Amino acid sequence: MDLIGRQPRDRAYGQDQAPTKVDQFGVWLSSLQINRHVPTFAGKRVADIGCGYHARFARTLLDRVQHLTLLDVALDPALKADPRVTAIEGVIPDALSSIATGETDVLICNSVLEHLWDPAGTLTEFHRILAPGGLALINVPSWRGKYFLELSAFRLGKSPAAEMNDHKMYYDPRDLWPLLVKAGFRPRDIRCFRHKFGLNTFAVCASAAPAKEKK
Repeated sequence: MDLIGRQPRDRAYGQDQAPTKVDQFGVWLSSLQINRHVPTFAGKRVADIGCGYHARFARTLLDRVQHLTLLDVALDPALKADPRVTAIEGVIPDALSSIATGETDVLICNSVLEHLWDPAGTLTEFHRILAPGGLALINVPSWRGKYFLELSAFRLGKSPAAEMNDHKMYYDPRDLWPLLVKAGFRPRDIRCFRHKFGLNTFAVCASAAPAKEKK
């Protein structure tokens, strides 16, 4: 149960207003990283965790993936009605229990972890739901990014202030890497680096593939 002052958010990103130009540019940069590390989404079982109300990036994958799982506190009714989509509305990490162990080939979590009270538990769930050989792609704002995000939101009015006020943490690689290891990812299977001009941290985490049987 959430403590007083730790109530989970009940509105998804993009539910009440369209993304700003600054936000659109950030999403585009993240999509470049995602596509760089996933050569093809064809036939993949993809989960976009904290996808936003309209799941703008995930929608671009619908005609390519085997199946798409979307999770956020609220989702566009058109997405929920699409037979190619498993739509889960709920709070992270609790709602992740609706996803079966090992059923996800590619997991995307873009600018979500910084909003969560339980990032460690969330990453543990990510490791659980990944199929052997699966890939988790995680983007979070860095401590350098904190300054520019707050400047854009609080002084320039170019980003939604409510989103910045909902941030719980910022992550440089040294902050995110140990959480990934604690979640169950092996150090050899983690790449954690700065991107977006150092304003964000990106992690590429592989789930260990099953060992080959000796003949």
